[in-house]
Amino acid sequence: MTRESMEFDVVIVGAGPAGLSTACRLMQQANDAGEELMVCVVEKGAEVGAHILSGAVVEPRALNELFPEWQTLGAPLTVPVVEDQIYYLKNSKKSIKIPNALAPKPMHNHGNYVASVGNVCRWLAEQAEQLGVEIFPGFAAAHIIYDEESGRVAGIGTGDMGVDSDGNAKDNYMAGMDLLAKYTVFTEGCRGHLGKELIKKFALDEGKDPQHYGLGIKELWEIDESLHQPGLVLHGAGWPLSESGSTGGFFLYHGDNNQVVVGLITDLNYSNPNLSPYDEFQRMKHHPLISKYLSGAKRLSYGARAIAKGGLNSLPKMTMPGALLLGCDAGTLNFSKIKGTHTAMKSGMLAAEVLFPELMKKDQGGHDLVQYHEHFKQSWLYDELYKGRNFGSLLHKYGTFVGGMLNVIDQNIMRLPFTLRDPQPDYLCLKPTSECEAIEYPKPDGKLSFDKSSSVFLSNTNHEENQPCHLHLQDASVPLLNNLPMFNEPAQRYCPAGVYEVLDNEDGSPRFQINAQNCVHCKTCDIKDPAQNITWRVPEGAGGPNYPNM
Repeated sequence: MTRESMEFDVVIVGAGPAGLSTACRLMQQANDAGEELMVCVVEKGAEVGAHILSGAVVEPRALNELFPEWQTLGAPLTVPVVEDQIYYLKNSKKSIKIPNALAPKPMHNHGNYVASVGNVCRWLAEQAEQLGVEIFPGFAAAHIIYDEESGRVAGIGTGDMGVDSDGNAKDNYMAGMDLLAKYTVFTEGCRGHLGKELIKKFALDEGKDPQHYGLGIKELWEIDESLHQPGLVLHGAGWPLSESGSTGGFFLYHGDNNQVVVGLITDLNYSNPNLSPYDEFQRMKHHPLISKYLSGAKRLSYGARAIAKGGLNSLPKMTMPGALLLGCDAGTLNFSKIKGTHTAMKSGMLAAEVLFPELMKKDQGGHDLVQYHEHFKQSWLYDELYKGRNFGSLLHKYGTFVGGMLNVIDQNIMRLPFTLRDPQPDYLCLKPTSECEAIEYPKPDGKLSFDKSSSVFLSNTNHEENQPCHLHLQDASVPLLNNLPMFNEPAQRYCPAGVYEVLDNEDGSPRFQINAQNCVHCKTCDIKDPAQNITWRVPEGAGGPNYPNM
């Protein structure tokens, strides 16, 4: 069937902080200059914010620049941080409170806000539409369109709807559309599947460290009013991850309406294939420091998402002919602050300031906007990422204690006079099961800890039945022939949604099962699979989680 096409000046893939900030800043400039621009944003979630998951403590620096009057415009940043508390969990019962003076300065949150980034994106989308941006939720950017002659990026194609698992058209079949543009901006979030393709095709990561990742798992709870302290921010490290020889950290933020968000970030460079980030998070909630807030409370929502934390050392070239790669799709998150919203927004605002004068030339576009990199280097965004460039590498190389102490020196006292590289990809860090200790996780109690199926239910995840599996195995034999004997098929454990299972056939032989309908689009399988055999692709538009207030 012939696909229809539409032409725009700029097509933006992903209605997250980076994409919406790009759109808003573009239209602000156009409106100020009395020029007309056609800018559209495509979003695979059923609505803007449906797939947005973050801690989150938001630093308003970029928002102050984009919308100086954001408070009077009703931006959903209403809970200022009033206190930081940082802890080291020694074991399942004890913790040590770290004086704020001994914490790296980027972890101090004075002037920031506890917020839902999903709600921030919903508000940004309202501002964008008022400025004249067209936003298309429920449409997944399935593939990149390249110009046949020059090879430049010429736009994207949205996925077909109503295709069965064998690739045949169903009764409700609707062909996707080609959205063509002078420039296409990719802001899909961490490990975007199109961004991954662009990085490889244009060798954007040449000379860079591989990107490094963490898996963030988060829950939203409604707690007793007497325990609620709006603006209280807790961070920490140690148990339970330290018990399994891995690293990461927890967070617990008090928002509004007697709600708290609690979560655990597990660094995906862990080596023990028996580790389950989901189960580490569930048992972490039983620590007295956490359980004192959650006991007797009501769990409202659940979600999981990978975060790109390689920082400046892993940041690829962000331009190519006809396109830019921005925000967490490129990896602009500042891991030393555990924040990526303000950095993603700024990357998009910088892009808009480079794009607008190019669009005013009224040519066919499609150039490699290499001037973006100089613009980027002159910004506070680059300065911030440069100062934090060693943060993750120090923790990876020297561990929580020594690495943490070196980070305090680097961030608080004197800048270390070197750049520490981290060249090993996360997926290569797994050791064979035979070399690792088994990990026994307690059964969930249904009060503080829960099984995966009940958690996925709270994520409101839904995919249209009988559609092609969006989790593609390059070689279907690898899970059982390679990963199972070597690593006891770690996909069973690193997936926080129960997508991957190894089950027994009637004759006792194993089979590898993919429950794609459970997928919360965290991208961990695409990152951590030791054979790099799993490729995450977009399912039918509007499929996946639907996060409220997350």
